[in-house]
Parts: sequence; C-alpha cells; structure tokens
Amino acid sequence: MGDHMIKVEKLDNHLHVVVPAEWDGIFIDDLLKNKWQLAKKRIHQMRMDKMVKQNGLSVPFANKLRAGDQLIFENIFFEADYGNKPSPQSVQILFEDDFLLIANKPAQLATHPNTSADTDTLANRIVHYLAVKNEPAKVQHIHRLDKDTSGAVLFAKSSFIGGILDKQLEKRKIKRTYMAIVHGKLQKKKGTINAPIGRDRHHPTRRRISNTGQPAVTHYEVIGFDTVKNLSQIICRLDTGRTHQIRVHLSSIGHPLVGDVLYGGKPLFYRQALHAKYLSVIHPLTMEKIDIEAPYLDDFPELTRGGGK
Repeated sequence: MGDHMIKVEKLDNHLHVVVPAEWDGIFIDDLLKNKWQLAKKRIHQMRMDKMVKQNGLSVPFANKLRAGDQLIFENIFFEADYGNKPSPQSVQILFEDDFLLIANKPAQLATHPNTSADTDTLANRIVHYLAVKNEPAKVQHIHRLDKDTSGAVLFAKSSFIGGILDKQLEKRKIKRTYMAIVHGKLQKKKGTINAPIGRDRHHPTRRRISNTGQPAVTHYEVIGFDTVKNLSQIICRLDTGRTHQIRVHLSSIGHPLVGDVLYGGKPLFYRQALHAKYLSVIHPLTMEKIDIEAPYLDDFPELTRGGGK
C-alpha cells in the first residue's frame, strides 16, 4: 500500500477529507483540477452550488489548503439510481470500499448491458449485490473485458469517482496483466507487438491489423510451454485497450489464443483462453496502491513452466 494514505470518509452523500502534508499551500482549485483532474463542468457546478466547505465554512476555490484542514465536499455522491437493473446472480468481489470495487468476471458474461434486453451482465449483478446491502451507488465500469474473457474489472460507485478513474485509465495508470494460452512456440521469450487495430469491413465483430486503425501495443512474456500439445502460456500487458487487442495481436504473429476460433485458434477450450489475472490501481482518493489477483472461476488451462502437464 502507498506510503502516504490520505484520510477520507464517505458520510451520507458527503465526502470528508483531512488535508495531508503534501497538499499544504495548494489552492482548492489545484486539488480539483490537477490532483483529481475533475472535468471543468463538474468544478463549475461545485463552485456554483458552494459544495466545498473548509473547516466548516464555504470558501472561494482560490483559498489555500493547510495540512490538517477538514474539507467537506457536499452531496457529491448524489446518485440514487444504480444505472442498471439488478440481476440476482452471485458475483465475486475482489476489493471494495465506499468508493469503488473490483469484481471477478466469469466467462460468457458481458461486462455491462449494451441494450435494455441485457439484464444479466456483471454490472447488473453488482447492482443487485449493492441493493441487497441497501447501498445507493451509480455503478460505472472503468474498462471492459470481452464476453468470453474472464478476470478483474474495476467499477466506480459514483460518477465523481468514475471521472477520476477514467482519467487514470487514459493516462495508463491502471495496470492490467492477462494470462493467455496460445498455439505454438514463440520465437522470443519476451516481445512487444506494436500494430494498429481497426474494424474488419467483411465481418460484424472481427477486428484486424490496419494502417488506418487505432494505435495498439501489447507486451508479452512466455512463462510456460507444453511440448506435447505445442501450446505456450504467456503473460500480456497492454499499453492500450483496443477491442480484441490481445486476440488480434497474437493471431497476427501466428500464435492465436486456444479456443479463439474467430482469430484462428482451435477449440481445445470452450472459450478463448484469456484471463485478466492482475489489476493494479492507485486509489483515487486515499492514494493507496491496490493490487488485486483474480482467481480462475473455471478450469482455465495452466501450463507448468518449461514442460507439459
């Protein structure tokens, strides 16, 4: 966990913060704009509604902060609506506090609804989980996983926290590490695939390497090889989060994912063998480092290092 944990508390819809030493002398405006990187529109709203109290008083945002000051941000957790319908299926929560949660997504479940007909997704299950606790929250996914990819997904419990985490994702501060099983033996133990990805005009869902696509960078490292089955186990880290990125990139170098028939894999597993195993994020308020490992929820094919099982 981080060295300097900032003391924060959610009371009703309000956020209470004790100003840490490292904020001493900065303006309230700096905190909102630079530390939290809130949207201009939100800062304007907070100013208009006099939502910030410093030591009990409404103050201008040009006020300086002093270590130990008590800040209250009033009614920033105002959302009474969960944003999605509840689905009473169980969900594995890997980390949770008043501001965010990380859930372990099973395969064959969408991250969030795409149409009103989608009533059982990971987001819907989280809504049910929170509703049972009678905890009002606007459940907002910060990133997605493909329906058939399993593993850790980060959710904000309010649009306020969502905005801060979206910025972190944009700046690549949220680190995700995937476990994958691919066909064949990779030439290099470690490598980087840097190739833009775009839509495939001839297929409704498939993506492909395309000069006009969006930049995409995947780093991989081989951690196991099964000589009998000719399969490699690799760890992947992404610098970008394009749709189907790992699947497209590995297929493009001749090593499609096991089970990923869309990109040339053989159906040795009931889905593409891809699992978001580790997630690392700096807490948007306390500044603690949160490191999560997501266990497998199915019979994910792991290879022993160096040899075959």
